[in-house]
Amino acid sequence: MAGKFQPFPKSLLYFTFIWISMALMSCTPEKITLYVSMDGSDDNSGTIHHPLQSLQAAKEIVREHIKNQKTTEIEIQVGDGLYFTGNPMVFGSEDSGNGNTKVTWKAASDAQVLVSGGFLLQDWEKGDNGHWFATLPDAYRGIEVREMFVNGERATRARHPNFDYLRIARTGSDRRTYFYYHEGDFPIPEVVRNTELVFLHDWSITRIGLADIDTHNQIIKTIDSIGAKSLSFFNIDHWEKDPRYFLENDMAFLDAEGEWYYQKEEQRINFIPSNGTDPNEMEIVIPVTGPHLIMLEGSQENPVKNIHFEGIQFSHCAWQIPQSGYAGIQACYFDRRSSEPSGTIHGSWSVVPAAVYGNWIEDCSFKNCTFSHLGGSGIWLGTGTKTSTISHSEFYDISGNAIMLGEGRERLIKGDYWWKNTPEDAAINNMISYNSITQCGKQFFGAVGIWCGFVAQADIYNNHIHTLPYTGISIGWEWSPAPTPCRENKIRNNHIHDVMKTLSDGGGIYMLGLQPGSVITNNLIHDVKLNVGRAESNGMFLDEGATDLLIENNIIYNIAKSPLRFHKAFKNTVRNNVLVMDSSNPAIRYNSTREEDILQEGNLLLYQENEDHQKMLLDAIDAWKK
Repeated sequence: MAGKFQPFPKSLLYFTFIWISMALMSCTPEKITLYVSMDGSDDNSGTIHHPLQSLQAAKEIVREHIKNQKTTEIEIQVGDGLYFTGNPMVFGSEDSGNGNTKVTWKAASDAQVLVSGGFLLQDWEKGDNGHWFATLPDAYRGIEVREMFVNGERATRARHPNFDYLRIARTGSDRRTYFYYHEGDFPIPEVVRNTELVFLHDWSITRIGLADIDTHNQIIKTIDSIGAKSLSFFNIDHWEKDPRYFLENDMAFLDAEGEWYYQKEEQRINFIPSNGTDPNEMEIVIPVTGPHLIMLEGSQENPVKNIHFEGIQFSHCAWQIPQSGYAGIQACYFDRRSSEPSGTIHGSWSVVPAAVYGNWIEDCSFKNCTFSHLGGSGIWLGTGTKTSTISHSEFYDISGNAIMLGEGRERLIKGDYWWKNTPEDAAINNMISYNSITQCGKQFFGAVGIWCGFVAQADIYNNHIHTLPYTGISIGWEWSPAPTPCRENKIRNNHIHDVMKTLSDGGGIYMLGLQPGSVITNNLIHDVKLNVGRAESNGMFLDEGATDLLIENNIIYNIAKSPLRFHKAFKNTVRNNVLVMDSSNPAIRYNSTREEDILQEGNLLLYQENEDHQKMLLDAIDAWKK
């Protein structure tokens, strides 16, 4: 890929330059094409022979064209290279007009275009024992560093143990802020206050700093509560027996090739490269821009319309956990601590932000894009999103959720939840299709591939979702059958496998709440293995309040427990599915759900130990693939 990690020039865009560029384009008022190249200049006109250099410069010209209503279609072709954004690019209604102008930001033919929020860390010096170190440039002094990417791969933040987990010895008396460890379980950190505890609950995790390690009594103390304060059951001992944990970010843990450690006071990265390679010969990227790279911010009165992105990669977006820690609740929602500033969500829960974020947008799309190497989530199209599409894109190596649509129940209006008074705020009639989603939840293991909150008429189809620590697809955000904007959603023709690899109490597909007219159909779900959590995981988990769902024509096999599980659910229909289980598990498990409320019709129940049933399963899978 051409281009190096460097900020774009901050050239002034004079009115004379804008006037000249408009004059050059005015010969084709129906459609214009602007060109951006790493070899261009922001003093150029933006023609193919005189391209611009920065995306921001192109954005200013587009806005001026829309203001003068001279075109019906604008295409910005971006040449091969890496485009560093020191601040998020913000698109408002001024960048889309009334929607009659289609604006497409597109990678030029055969170009690899990377929009990055990171910088290249250079000038590595060799230390002792195979260690190397580099000091952050003055421009980035004071930042927190949570991630480092080496030659396009996420490097491992120094941790103990290097693989697997430790187990607590016993819980402290308050069940929240300390626990006992087994003597000799880990090397004592050199700088305790910079060390991070990663604690696993059944379906979420806590990441929190240490206050102290009492080596005499073998006690780990944290700076705040482990687990969400807003939920009374998030106690240390509520989950699996002797819960799992590990420790990160101390020199004492830096003991394996590929690991790195950030010395905050010295602003220095320590690194052990693989096979003794000189890191000066590597491309080592530190994310600094965040929590967003791109923002589409409309309003109910003036939404952002008809903006499209094609063939662009978004990477290296930084996000810092709150100073008092990240206490996950579910699907990257986490407990709001008193020290955390207000954000876009108001209430007791917050959510891990996304590199690309939009609200009040209409008829927008992301196609053939790539979202990777991100410190938060991938893309979140939130409040007021309508008739927009995320398709044919790749999502991988993401710390949080890959795709988010709609919003949850935390936003309050005059003391009440928003949907009761303003249901039109809900995301409606959007599509998520033909995407490849893998390896999200790299930092926050409770992440999901596709999360949808209160959405209506969402169509999620033909996605390939695999290798995740938690759930594949999740829709709904009300733990009861109370009415919400959720309705007429479709989850169809998706291939979901090898999920629930770290946490538990989820599934390939997870839904909850009242879902009138919603359908889960023709999905292939397999390889959901048993883990060590207290609650089981399933092919589909229909959780509290799940009502008015049609579950039809799905194939579910190689599940450690039951293919389907209902918990506190009400009337639903399960029809013409192929459900494969072993002889120790029922096809459907009912937790606090009346069996007579689940209408069953024409399902094919197979046992994986039966050879004839195995042949029937293979025939069903072949038919699905065709």
